Amino acid sequence: MLVMLAGVFGLTYGSIKVLIGAYGYLAIFALTALEAVFPIPSEVILPLVGYFGATGQINVFAGFAIAIVGSMIGMMTEYYFAYFLGKDVVYKHLHFFHIKRRSLESFDRWFARNGRLTVFVSRLIPLVRALINFPAGFAKMSVRDFFFYSLAGSLIWSGLLVGFGYYAHGLVVRSLYYLVIVLAVFFVALYVIYRVMVRKIMEELKK
Repeated sequence: MLVMLAGVFGLTYGSIKVLIGAYGYLAIFALTALEAVFPIPSEVILPLVGYFGATGQINVFAGFAIAIVGSMIGMMTEYYFAYFLGKDVVYKHLHFFHIKRRSLESFDRWFARNGRLTVFVSRLIPLVRALINFPAGFAKMSVRDFFFYSLAGSLIWSGLLVGFGYYAHGLVVRSLYYLVIVLAVFFVALYVIYRVMVRKIMEELKK
């Protein structure tokens, strides 16, 4: 399931694992910074940060901190891109960001209604995380608010995924059977969260 999820978004689980294993902190920084622009899922990157931390190849706390810094740089880059260039220019070049115009327009309307809460909550939703940067920039949201609520949500999201990867290593050592069960439950939970939140957003847009 983990391999399938990574493959859908571009880089495979194996290639991401090789990059982090070979380049350590540099790979973590680059992958998390590029997550906002390219289809590189944090759902794969961050558990691997925890996993390599558990094996002793990197310091898990340093890896976590670097992942947060990279992620915030990627988010802020897209935010400023939308803030200064404006909606019309960005819409003409959405193909560079692997984002559909219809999806962005939906989140643009959602953001107009819910503002800061949207930024925070979006950081906790798989697949949706990368969509909110543009609407926030379009709306000229306060830089301080965008940074603060993005950071708060990202700390929670990243902490959960890095922690999952760290403790999943122990399950590999004990039993592959238990690891498969935990992975299945974990990704089913992510999918359920995604479906529930997207449905809620779409219902709000229809009001």
